[in-house]
Order: sequence, then C-alpha cells, then structure tokens
Amino acid sequence: MTLRLHNTLTRTKQDFVPIDANNVRMYVCGPTVYDFAHIGNARPLIVFDVLFRLLRHLYGEKHVTYVRNITDVDDKINARAAQEYPDLALNDAIRAVTEKTTAQFHADVDALGCLRPTHEPRATEYVERAAAPTDMIRLIADLIANKHAYVAEGHVLFDVPSMPDYGKLSNRTLDDMIAGARVEVAPYKKDPMDFVLWKPSKPGEPAWQSPWSNGRPGWHIECSAMAGALLGDTFDIHGGGIDLIFPHHENEIAQSRCAHGTSAMANYWLHNGFLQVEGEKMSKSAGNFVTIRELLGTDKFGGRRWPGSVLRLAMLMTHYRQPIDWKVDALTEAERTIKEWTAVVDQTAPADFVPSEFLDALSDDLNSPLAISTMHAFRKAGDAAALGACLSALGIGRIFAGEVSAEIKASAKVLVEARLVARAAKNFAEADRIRAKLDAMGIALKDAKDPKTGELVTTWEVKR
Repeated sequence: MTLRLHNTLTRTKQDFVPIDANNVRMYVCGPTVYDFAHIGNARPLIVFDVLFRLLRHLYGEKHVTYVRNITDVDDKINARAAQEYPDLALNDAIRAVTEKTTAQFHADVDALGCLRPTHEPRATEYVERAAAPTDMIRLIADLIANKHAYVAEGHVLFDVPSMPDYGKLSNRTLDDMIAGARVEVAPYKKDPMDFVLWKPSKPGEPAWQSPWSNGRPGWHIECSAMAGALLGDTFDIHGGGIDLIFPHHENEIAQSRCAHGTSAMANYWLHNGFLQVEGEKMSKSAGNFVTIRELLGTDKFGGRRWPGSVLRLAMLMTHYRQPIDWKVDALTEAERTIKEWTAVVDQTAPADFVPSEFLDALSDDLNSPLAISTMHAFRKAGDAAALGACLSALGIGRIFAGEVSAEIKASAKVLVEARLVARAAKNFAEADRIRAKLDAMGIALKDAKDPKTGELVTTWEVKR
C-alpha cells in the first residue's frame, strides 16, 4: 500500500515520499480570528484532519507533526475590535476579540471531531521570537540581504521580478496574476506585482519595532515564518483551500524559497475545492451564509440543528478536490447512514486495526467517497469490528464512544432543564419540541421517577 497525493505544484498524483519518515511534517493555513468560522472553513479542517490521522497510522503518532496557525493580527480584526469594544484601547479590544473568537473556533472544531494539531502558533508570537529558528523580522531581513526585497517609505516589499519562476504553483500569466491579486497601486512600488512584507502601523494599531518602521507584518510573511520556525526550511505537505493558491500560497513559496535559498518550501501542495450552499455561492448578501456554530446550535439550516458527526460525514461524502454543494439532503443522508452504522458498530477492535480496503481507498489521494462505500459493505456484511475501526479512522468513532464536546454538553444540559420546566408547567407541546431538538442533536433522554421524592428525573446520553 502506497500513499498517493495530488500535488497542485506538479498537477499530478504522486507517491508520497517524506523527507524523513521519522518526522513527517504538514502545515495548513488556519483561521483569522475575528468571527465565527463558516461551513466553508470547516472543509479544510476536516479534510486535513483525516490526512493527519492517516499519516499517524502509516508513520506512527510520534512521527507526524501537524502545524495549523492562528492569524491574530489583521485589518479585519482591528475593525471588529473597534466595533465591538469602542470603550477599550484598540490593543485591549483586539485581545478581547481574538481570545473570544479562538475559544469559539476550538469549540466548533472539537464538535466536528477534529484532533488538535501538534502546534497551533499565533502570528503575533512569531513577529519577533529570538528562541525560534526564524521569525518574521529575521525572515524579512534575509530577503532584503538576498536582494529579493526592498525598503520604501517605511514599507518592505517583495521584489517579484527577482524570482524568475514566480507563479509556478498557480500557473498564471502575469496579467492574470495582476487581476487576481487586486494589486494595490502605490508610488513606492517598483513593480505592480510586488507585495508587502512589512508596513507602518497607524496610531493605536498593533505595532512592533523593526529596522524599517514601527509597524506590523503583511499577511503572507506570517505563514512563511511560522512554518519555517516549526517545520524547517523545507517540509513535506502544505494544505489549504483552493482559494489560497493565489496569491497567498504563491507568495509563501516566494518568500520562503528566496529567504532560505531552497528549491521548495513544501514538496506536496494539497488544496480542497470550493463549497456552495444549495447550488449558490455562500455570501451574507445572498442570505445563505452559514457558520459551523449555527449548524450545531440553531435551527437555521433545514429547520433544525445537526450533530457534528453528521456534518463531518456529509463533508467527506464528496472527494476533497471536487466542489461540494452543501445541501440539507446531504445532511439527511449522512444522518441516516450514521444511524444504520450505529445499529451494528463495534468499538472493541484493536486501536491500530484498519481494514485494508478502507485504507487503500484513503491512501488513493484521500478518496473518502470510496472509503465510505467500503463501510457500507462492512455494514451489509455485518462486520461490526471493521466498521467500528473505519469510523475511528475517519474521526467519527469518538461520537459513538459517547464523547461529546463541552459546547454540546452545555447545550444539552440547558435544554434538558428547560424541558423539565415545561413539563412541570404542563406545557407538553413545548416539552415535546425540546425533546425533538435533543433527538436531532443525537441526544437520547431517559425519564424516571426519583424513588424517594417521586419527582421526575431525566438523564441523557449520546445515542450509539
């Protein structure tokens, strides 16, 4: 069995050969923490979590390092902080927004069954970090020294023409790149394609001292510095959504290669496809913008809330490189499938057991639809141990083991108490409505009378 991955850089499916089998390294671009993560954000979280699990199975848990960053310095963060906390100093407001949003993000990805990455660096921690192999200020200084960047009016810009094969990842012409990047016209630029590595901060904004100005980094340099510091000058896999290929990933490659003098930043580049909602591009103006939190905790999508296991399986029913149309019908199908599997699932198989048919499917460029079809075959054959092992490998098994995120636990507790209040008031219609909500969350209720007091006592558990 050989792991094969589609490499955006070569546009072919290739055998995966790690630089060091004892230290397989992967970097995936994480969230900018100013708002709830939407369902489109969930796709790379789930896809690369499956790859992380597969790599750990193939090479050993201790031999795989997964880095997913958090961007906590950004113009959008500044704007949200000023809006939500107008009475605080901007830096204090920014801290309040990023800490709250990061906690929300963690609760959401936990509910989706995603493992925490090995490292989750924050951008602000790597602007200047003397103890790390590199940081943003040192990386920018290296680019200047290597004549791939220049200083202009307190800014530092990457000199795109200085890199002859710039654009190789996206395979775009210069005109296409200029249009796609929506380049900023500025008199201090030598070339329209040159992009910002460092810029002066406005009064009150986050700022760090540097040789060029009291300022802050550009977006692209953040990932180059964090990846370099934690994974080295060249590592194995870099992943993210297809929308990041240009300009973000293209600029990461340019910065890292030109600063380190290497032929590659990462050897394999993986990108998941776009997501639509009910056949349309997701946008707030179209009224179809859906966050992970809304799907888990409200009745906004399809008139009900959905368990994390259902969202995860629905996402994996489409191959990661293909566009996905997020539909209520797909969620309903995923929920029905999970109920069929739970009727026969057995979680007693050895922890390292994964059926070869299932493993072969995932090893063929993460072919999750094919892997799911093998699971249907196991259910039909009544092979409970194989099915249970597959569920664990996909990151769904923990749901059936009765583990639930703290967010869902809190929601279930509130709803159970509200139902008891409704029953005590003889509002049985409301009690039944709440019970239906809990059922949709995958929560089973058990009513019984306290033998001493005669009062109704309700307990709950995750449906298996």
